[in-house]
Amino acid sequence: MADNLPSEFDVIVIGTGLPESIIAAACSRSGQRVLHVDSRSYYGGNWASFSFSGLLSWLREYQEDSDIVNESPAWQEQILENEEAIALSRKDKTIQHVKVFCYASQDSHDDIEEVGALQKNHASVTSANSTEAADSACLPAEDESLSTVSCEMPTGQTPSSDPEHAIEENYVDATGDKENHCDDKTCMSSTSEEATSENVPTAEDIAEQPKKNRITYSQIIKEGRKFNIDLVSKVLYSRGLLIDLLIKSNVSRYAEFKNITRILAFREGRVEQVPCSRADVFNSKQLTMVEKRMLMKFLTFCMEFEEHLDEYKDYEEITFSEYLKTQKLTPNLQYFVLHSIAMTSETTSSTIDGLKATKNFLQCLGRYGNTPFLFPLYGQGELPQCFCRMCAVFGGIYCLRHSVQCLVVDKESGKCKAIIDQFGQRIMSKHFLVEDSYFSETTCSHVQYRQISRAVLITDRSVLQADSDQQISILTVPAEERGTSAVRVIELCSSTMTCMKGTYLVHLTCTSSKTAREDLEPVVQKLFTPYTEMEIENEEVEKPRLLWALYFNMRDSSDVSRNSYNDLPSNVYVCSGPDCSLGNDNAVKQAETLFQQICPNEDFCPPPPNPEDIILDGDSLQPGAVDSSAVPEANSETPKETTDLGNTEEPSV
Repeated sequence: MADNLPSEFDVIVIGTGLPESIIAAACSRSGQRVLHVDSRSYYGGNWASFSFSGLLSWLREYQEDSDIVNESPAWQEQILENEEAIALSRKDKTIQHVKVFCYASQDSHDDIEEVGALQKNHASVTSANSTEAADSACLPAEDESLSTVSCEMPTGQTPSSDPEHAIEENYVDATGDKENHCDDKTCMSSTSEEATSENVPTAEDIAEQPKKNRITYSQIIKEGRKFNIDLVSKVLYSRGLLIDLLIKSNVSRYAEFKNITRILAFREGRVEQVPCSRADVFNSKQLTMVEKRMLMKFLTFCMEFEEHLDEYKDYEEITFSEYLKTQKLTPNLQYFVLHSIAMTSETTSSTIDGLKATKNFLQCLGRYGNTPFLFPLYGQGELPQCFCRMCAVFGGIYCLRHSVQCLVVDKESGKCKAIIDQFGQRIMSKHFLVEDSYFSETTCSHVQYRQISRAVLITDRSVLQADSDQQISILTVPAEERGTSAVRVIELCSSTMTCMKGTYLVHLTCTSSKTAREDLEPVVQKLFTPYTEMEIENEEVEKPRLLWALYFNMRDSSDVSRNSYNDLPSNVYVCSGPDCSLGNDNAVKQAETLFQQICPNEDFCPPPPNPEDIILDGDSLQPGAVDSSAVPEANSETPKETTDLGNTEEPSV
């Protein structure tokens, strides 16, 4: 397929992150001939989701030498005298300071079969000790300049050297291998004998009744194919730009969503639930009757604050935190509003920023549930795939594991005219969209990037236990030191298809001031305790137990000006990676802005035509549209208790 690509397109998109995928879908929908390529073996870039084995494969790529690639050695010879080339990077440098910790017991007697590992990119070469590095997912660093990868065990626990623990490089479709599953109250069932037999008690299991709640690393591996883990930690505001776009374009039919059930706060060492809606406020036992009236009065003002300029005009120059102190709110209420409703910075957010954030929170209440947020089943990585699917439906051509060597620029016009791919094929186009990570250090020599600190944890129970074990929660832990950022915590239950039954997946995110581990480990220690055999027998453990942890820093290119890149032609557009915000508005705004530059008179992702009105005309199809490779498939089966974006309710405060 790759070496038979058409030689000319209207738009070439390099990278399959969320902004690039939205733009590709919008361009294809408007009738543009779109080629969408990615050198990776999966969709989403840094927006991707992986099975557990796929995540381990992704981690291992950062300790291998990926500078050695299968490229056309003579691509430079294709550059003519009146042309010049902008070489693209062959190594992803957006992830740094990777640390992996395994606290779950290492059961060396269990046969571990990891299914769902990523297919090896042609652009990377397996190092001599990669198999050894895969054992028990302990990843020693080879390239310290890129990332530092480690795996540490609690005292007394050592990784198994069983070769069956090595990651198998079996290719699975980019959407992951979704197993058949039931509703929220039942775990997913596997058709394989191995997955079924693990639930059958053995003599050893019966003999170990005191340890019946033990969760082993082998269990996580075996169940890992059934759930997806996100690289980014985001949710969708129910009245945000992304939800509106999903509904407008009808892309929402490719995905399903769960309601975030709780907003939590961390005060004085304890986790508390925050009342959000009117019913929550008046049913809350945490607030006095006076506090309830104060809070409702203030929230009502926030919904209409723009109509009462005189009430906040004098406070526009101070922070929202200082403004709250001037209102008739108790310290308890100030804390809830600042950290759990507005979710803004205590030191940098202005009064206007805080009031707008509070109003946005309130406007999103009640549309789909009792909180303003939704979460996509199988993770955030499903969303880029949904837009890629829309692009393919309208004729876009997709090529994963297909790297681009350079952009070809015409010296006379100063515009980019073509790309040269790994096979040496020259492909012409009018417009080129490139994700930031594909640019070389030469192009980005003057760019100043911020960093995001990320942690992904697997735990054995929720940070705030409730009657139901299927809670999806958002928690903000305020910064304790000046110059640091508050840490956002998103806790996901098994019904979101992001973790195995009986565990929770926890994402921690903040703007980096140090390495991810240094930024986030203090918060992890406040909320969780490492999983050890001694504590398993003690049912009165105060904190959830930590089974597995991953820390890494991710590049944030969202605020980089286009002028910061060196010598980019006017028809080359830059798409940024994920930012640190809770929602996806920045990606949607960026996609719409770039689309309007490419197609200034076209509607952005209009509703699809009525199938009854479509006139079939084989000649109108783009070459290769039917054979578009690796089109992401929608989930065929999902839990029953999901949210239909077509059914909405009016918000109520």
